[in-house]
Amino acid sequence: MLPPEQPGAMKRQQAFLLGCIAVAAAVSLAVVLPFIEYVLGAVVLAYLLMPLHGRLSDRVGGRVSAVLLILSSVVAVVVPLAFVALRLYRDMRELARGNIDLQIAAVEATLAEEFGIDVDVAPMLRTAGQDGLDLLTGSVGDVFATAMHTGMGFGLLFFLVYYTLRDGPALVEWTKEHSPLSREISDELYGQIEQTTWGVVIGHIAVAVMQGLIGGLGLWLAGIPKVFFWTFVMIILGLLPLVGAFAVWGAASAYLVAVGDTANGLLLAAYGLLVVSSVDNFVRPIVIDRRANLNPGLILLGVFGGIYVLGFIGLFVGPVVLGVLIATVKTYVEGYEKVIEPVPDAEVAASAASDDPGPLDAEAGALDDPSGPIDDAEDRSETDGLADGADPVE
Repeated sequence: MLPPEQPGAMKRQQAFLLGCIAVAAAVSLAVVLPFIEYVLGAVVLAYLLMPLHGRLSDRVGGRVSAVLLILSSVVAVVVPLAFVALRLYRDMRELARGNIDLQIAAVEATLAEEFGIDVDVAPMLRTAGQDGLDLLTGSVGDVFATAMHTGMGFGLLFFLVYYTLRDGPALVEWTKEHSPLSREISDELYGQIEQTTWGVVIGHIAVAVMQGLIGGLGLWLAGIPKVFFWTFVMIILGLLPLVGAFAVWGAASAYLVAVGDTANGLLLAAYGLLVVSSVDNFVRPIVIDRRANLNPGLILLGVFGGIYVLGFIGLFVGPVVLGVLIATVKTYVEGYEKVIEPVPDAEVAASAASDDPGPLDAEAGALDDPSGPIDDAEDRSETDGLADGADPVE
């Protein structure tokens, strides 16, 4: 039979296992870090698709549902982004060659008449087009390396989305069961995190789509060409607070005024300020701030900080991280504030005085107890009599 483990040996084993976990976690982080934006993107995309997966899997099965949703995501997200990237590359190339589909002469005349600025706009646009083209392409080696990294990243993203859709609910349940928190507090914490995540992710996308579509309607009414392209650009830019769709409709308004179409330019500017901007000023706080229970300042900080650290996916991850922090602190304060609240010294002394019996109370309790010392003595005498062979007295 093996001897029982000594406390010192168990502590050494626990320390060794914790050290192994720390080393493995550090190495795993180093392996995942080059693709961290794709990993987080997979989590966000799977979270968005999870309600649809729950409904579709009941009809076609879990695996088929995950594959169909991934293919739909490719069509809905990757294809439009690839179209915009190719269109931007083509426009930059044409701009660098001098093929400018703008009324440059009218713009130069307006600048000279209204502001007294004599400037040659065409060379500036060609230089800007060449700089943008160099930024998009770079050297052949950089393009190949970027393409390889992007291809591997998207492949990893879609594989992670598939397995997250398939095993995500079981993983969440496993974390709840093995959490040191009580079940009630775990459910409350997970509920607040889910509410924050849903408000941030869904709110950002809904507001951006609404803002882009409304702005696209204004561009169409003003006679701006390539309305569908600029509408999609406004939807993407609508994910950015403060900037948003203004970068498109504001530039379009200025261009219309510069080429002499002052009426449409001013109407588009008024439409953008009164209608398009109202979506960002009124709808965004209702959809995101109230749903996520986050201050608008925290959301703005999370967006810009997330973009700086993680790139595009930081639009969603940054506010969610701050929201998780707020939800955790709130759960701790509400769940454990009463447990760790110190009891005043006066109450402690009064409670101790009432619970600690004095000498007289102890003696009185001993006399009142039917199973006190007297009964114990009688029981011992009877037992001694039986041991000596005497008959018990009846």
